[in-house]
Amino acid sequence: MFAVLVYGYMQGIYTSRKLEEACRYYVDFIWLRGDEKVPDHSTLARFRTGRCKEVIAALIYQLVKKLEEKGEVDHQTVFIDGTKIESRAGRYTFNWRGTAEKGLAKAKAEAEEHGFKDRDTFREYLEEQKAEIEFVHGTGHRKSEAQKQWEAQDKICTNWEKYDEQLEIMGEGRNSYSKTDPDATFMRLKEDHMKNGQLKPAYNLQLAVNSEYITGCELFSDRSDVKTLRPFLKEMEKQQHSRYEEVVADAGYESLENYLYLEANGQTCFIKPTNYDSKNTKKFKAQIGRLENMGYDSEEDCYVCAEGRRLPLRRECSQLVEGQWVSTAWYRCESCAGCPRRAECCRAKDPDQPKELCVKRTFWEKREQATENITSPKGIQLRMCRSIQAEGAFALLKNDFGFRRFITWGRANVRTEMFLYAFAFNVKKYWMKREHGRLQTRVSEKMTA
Repeated sequence: MFAVLVYGYMQGIYTSRKLEEACRYYVDFIWLRGDEKVPDHSTLARFRTGRCKEVIAALIYQLVKKLEEKGEVDHQTVFIDGTKIESRAGRYTFNWRGTAEKGLAKAKAEAEEHGFKDRDTFREYLEEQKAEIEFVHGTGHRKSEAQKQWEAQDKICTNWEKYDEQLEIMGEGRNSYSKTDPDATFMRLKEDHMKNGQLKPAYNLQLAVNSEYITGCELFSDRSDVKTLRPFLKEMEKQQHSRYEEVVADAGYESLENYLYLEANGQTCFIKPTNYDSKNTKKFKAQIGRLENMGYDSEEDCYVCAEGRRLPLRRECSQLVEGQWVSTAWYRCESCAGCPRRAECCRAKDPDQPKELCVKRTFWEKREQATENITSPKGIQLRMCRSIQAEGAFALLKNDFGFRRFITWGRANVRTEMFLYAFAFNVKKYWMKREHGRLQTRVSEKMTA
């Protein structure tokens, strides 16, 4: 059954009904199933969301281990990238955090007017009152005043419970979810069927690529990539029992936490800073209030603005982040009075408030080191390889495999789909490299040659 699923994904056949048809009429599928009875579509669907779901993650990493034994992959360099894949959920089944928070605040205020500050106490009171009221159905004068009052209070308590549940589903890092697939978050996708930038329910798919093979994959509900790097690397380390020596990623992964995590694990960071491309543009240089465009006097430890006014150090503090102490400093101009370029430099609305800079020293030190890494000869080569390997894997999945939307609901079922795509991708990649005599080759080695 698993072989039928993987081979079907390799051939671009994903739905259970089309897989059943293939098992009945296609010679290659008939040979693959052997003497076994033709599975119907419900059996295939149950297997994919049942037994397959329980073991598919272990199987994909077993395949990666087998590829490593054959010399196809290693743990030298990993290229990481992410993309957003649309969920099967309805495109207009959204719940937004802002709406839930406003509704919850309103429900609490109305409950407080009735003398209740605790939701559970409010519900217990309503249950007690319900036993004493003789309820009638319908509208109008047939309802008693006690019943009308109880129904009004019950509506308030129900709204309180509803909005609490919505915020609990979203958690801390999400601003929305779909009613038909609560694990999916509304995100802005590149493939826009409406051509208007409309948000759609989707998952953030992260891939790790080594030597053109997918050596790790995971799904997240976060809209951005920055918070996915650490849990993704931890999951791969747990499954593979080994760490990659070098991590290559684009600017979407830059953060102090990620820098510190890689340094603590002894992994060389090749993350592109977010300001790397923009800092040399004319528009960027015209922003005189930015830290990068100010002068710095190391002897006096102060910054100098475009008008020559000095911003000395005012205070400094340290805090523990990822097990390491990080330093943050504040610099403030002694006076911005009469400065002709204050509007360009300072964002403070109060005209008497001087220019102030908040400098995360540890972050800038790590960013400088990352810039040195990616501008070295090896860093330039790895950045070129990343665009070929990581983005090339997504291009093959989307264009050759037609992987643009999930066909199941729920994170557990969607992860199964993702791992099946990755398994089929690796098997097909191995076959193609063997046919073209490219086994045990690296893209980076060919570029160097």
